[in-house]
Amino acid sequence: MSSRRRPQPRPTGAQLEILEVLWQRGPATVRAVHEALPSAKTRRYTTTLKLMQVMAEKGLVRRNESTRSHVYEATTGERALKDALVGELVDKAFGGSAARLAMSALSKKPGSKAELDEVRRLLDALEGRKQR
Repeated sequence: MSSRRRPQPRPTGAQLEILEVLWQRGPATVRAVHEALPSAKTRRYTTTLKLMQVMAEKGLVRRNESTRSHVYEATTGERALKDALVGELVDKAFGGSAARLAMSALSKKPGSKAELDEVRRLLDALEGRKQR
């Protein structure tokens, strides 16, 4: 038996949009998720259904079939999945440099004053830990 963990499945953009709804609302039917999606007016219900079925196969969501309308829930917390995605992005696109990622992101889309203040607080806290 191998001690290696199975890699976390990576959602597509459309699947991530569905996960955002499930993280915000909790377990929900396909209909409820579909209606909450920003793309609901341009995406068919059957497309959302198929996406969620594929997500269940990938292990991104769990389907409760105990009622007539199946209820889906995310299998991974928002923070854990987003941390994994960012870590992968830092490694693959920025050579492991979180600083290069942050500088690139902020140069492309500067944050609001509140967001920049939050970044400064994080940097101050990280710097404080290094000085100990």
